[in-house]
Amino acid sequence: QVQLAESGGGLVQAGGSLRLSCAASGHPFSNYAMAWFRQAPGKEREFVAAISRSGGTTGYADSVKGRFTISRDNAKTTVYLQMNSLKPEDTAVYYCAGRRTSTYDNWGQGTQVTVSS
Repeated sequence: QVQLAESGGGLVQAGGSLRLSCAASGHPFSNYAMAWFRQAPGKEREFVAAISRSGGTTGYADSVKGRFTISRDNAKTTVYLQMNSLKPEDTAVYYCAGRRTSTYDNWGQGTQVTVSS
């Protein structure tokens, strides 16, 4: 198991930017593919972005494509989510997650992102 801790959330105006970080500990970080998910009030948790173990492959939800960028630094055992051109509908609790197999079974506690209009 790997332990995950998100940071970097906060309140930002529409059009602004935030950078989320997720620090991992407890297991070789490079063994894990990583992803960001989010959950808005009254909605189900949804996929935001994912990155492969090496960082060479990324994927994004259509709703964030072109605005968000996922990256990782295996030496620092950290995954990032750069969020630009934020919209009120991006307001949610953002979670990072890791997997060694087909299932994301390691989750952080989440960080709140609030975008005001």
